[in-house]
Amino acid sequence: MFITIAIVVCALLAIATACDLRTREIPDWISVSIGSVAVISSLLGWLGLPIVWVLVGGVVGLAIAYALFRFAKLGGGDGKLLISLGMLVGPVGILIVLFGMAIAGGVLSLIAMLRGERDYAYVPAIAAGFVGYVGFVHFLV
Repeated sequence: MFITIAIVVCALLAIATACDLRTREIPDWISVSIGSVAVISSLLGWLGLPIVWVLVGGVVGLAIAYALFRFAKLGGGDGKLLISLGMLVGPVGILIVLFGMAIAGGVLSLIAMLRGERDYAYVPAIAAGFVGYVGFVHFLV
C-alpha cells in the first residue's frame, strides 16, 4: 500500500513542481491533500505509522520549515509542503527527505548561479528528496 501512497504523493509533488516553476507559488490544496493522505492512511493502518508519529512528524516538519523560512528564506508554500511531508513520513523520515532535498537543492543552486539567477523554484528539490526517501525505504524493505 505504501507504493500506492507514494505514487499519489509524487503526482501531487509533480503538480506542485509545475506550479512553482510557472508562478513561484504552491497551491495550499496540495499541502492539505498530502497531510490528509497521511492522517487517513495512518488511521486505516496503510501507512505503517501510528497517528501519534504522524503528528510528531508534522511538528518536526513545522520546526524545520519555520527555521528554514525564518533564516534561510525558504518560501511559505515550501514550508507547508515540508510540514505535510513530515506528517507522511514521520519524524525520522523527514530527516531523510531533508538530506536528499539538500543535495538536490545544492545542484539547483549551482544551476541557478550558472544561469545568473538569484531566485529559483525549490519544490523540485523537495520532490527529489521525497523520491530519494521512497527509494531508500523501498531498498530497506
